[in-house]
Amino acid sequence: MRLSDTLTRGPAELPDPPGPMRIYSCGPTVYQRIHVGNAVPFVFAMWLRRWLQRTGYEVQLAINITDINDKIYEAAPGASAELARNATEWYLEDTSGLGLGRPDFEPRATETVPEQIAMIEQLIEAGFAYEVDGDVYYRVSRFAEYGRLSGQRPDKVEEQEPNPRKEDARDFALWKANKPGEDTWWDSPWGHGRPGWHIECSAMSEKHLGIEFEVHGGGLDLVFPHHENELAQSRALGHRFAKIWMHNGMLRLGDAEMHKSLGNVVTLQNALATWGRETLLLFYATGHWRKPLDFTDETLASAAARAEGFRDVFRSPSQPAPEGSWERFAAALDDDFNTPEALAVAHEWRDHALLRRALEIFGLESLGELPEAPPEVVELARERARARAERRFDDADELRRGIEQAGWIVRDSDAEFQLVPRS
Repeated sequence: MRLSDTLTRGPAELPDPPGPMRIYSCGPTVYQRIHVGNAVPFVFAMWLRRWLQRTGYEVQLAINITDINDKIYEAAPGASAELARNATEWYLEDTSGLGLGRPDFEPRATETVPEQIAMIEQLIEAGFAYEVDGDVYYRVSRFAEYGRLSGQRPDKVEEQEPNPRKEDARDFALWKANKPGEDTWWDSPWGHGRPGWHIECSAMSEKHLGIEFEVHGGGLDLVFPHHENELAQSRALGHRFAKIWMHNGMLRLGDAEMHKSLGNVVTLQNALATWGRETLLLFYATGHWRKPLDFTDETLASAAARAEGFRDVFRSPSQPAPEGSWERFAAALDDDFNTPEALAVAHEWRDHALLRRALEIFGLESLGELPEAPPEVVELARERARARAERRFDDADELRRGIEQAGWIVRDSDAEFQLVPRS
């Protein structure tokens, strides 16, 4: 299997099964309900884990929860800890609604502060960090490979966190001294404060997956500065850290990328309530993970039609798929996890068993679990079929309206009729 690697700008071969395959994906900063764009890395990480397990790998997946961050303090002055706890529960509730299960590890930044402090101490001892008035900064100039992941020239990097007392404007915070009005803090060798965003993920990933693991994922917006800084921190300590870096494309709402900070937000909770998990998952699968994806009424309606197309296959008799069908499906996923191509292959099948096997990778096996209409609706459909046979078309239309009012659609077919739930 091959995956596109941001670090090398090319394909990277995965080790042969059983691996191991250890995957870390950056999760949300919890200060409000996540939007449908935040869910993209979660969905693709969970799908990748399913596919790797199906192909014989021993997989461990960690998706973190950032519950210490400037955005949380800004959103709830004096009540940041309570907001972080509440928003964490919202995140767990909403992503569970996708029906993909949970990662093997879901570390929270608040649970790994001792590990973060230990890493900062090691960086200071190694000469890669220094303290200024209770803040601790990373020396960017000491790490020769800085900028390699994001493609930025080290001498062109702009200041990330202004402080006139820093040695270098490019240096970034590892520890932040407690400021007036900040209600949550931890004790440290440098006084009361809290860790910086980047050291959190270095500590969380290494705690659960080790100082060397196979894949690091996250949104394209995290390449710089977040992932660049993670890489610099860990490799400065001699840790290999992630071998492959996967960055998913951004979800677009209209002409703009979807960001909570811009206000152009569709929450995952509302999307699930409006469209349902099956349509939403098929929407995500129709785009290649590396490319942007447009969230519009048209693309969601298209995904809903795809879901109905799969259901129609299960309403008809199963037909054996041509030889080599599964191999074509597997080849699409093994080639940079190309979900649109894999779906295109599966759309050709009328083989119920094979199609269920494929849909299970995406958490969509439920498309083959067709509900049965209640007896009273079945009887209405039979009366309608008799009316049509006797050319009583006005009666047939009236019976059809009664069936629709009961929440079902009747379709005429060679097998007399089909009853389909109204979407």
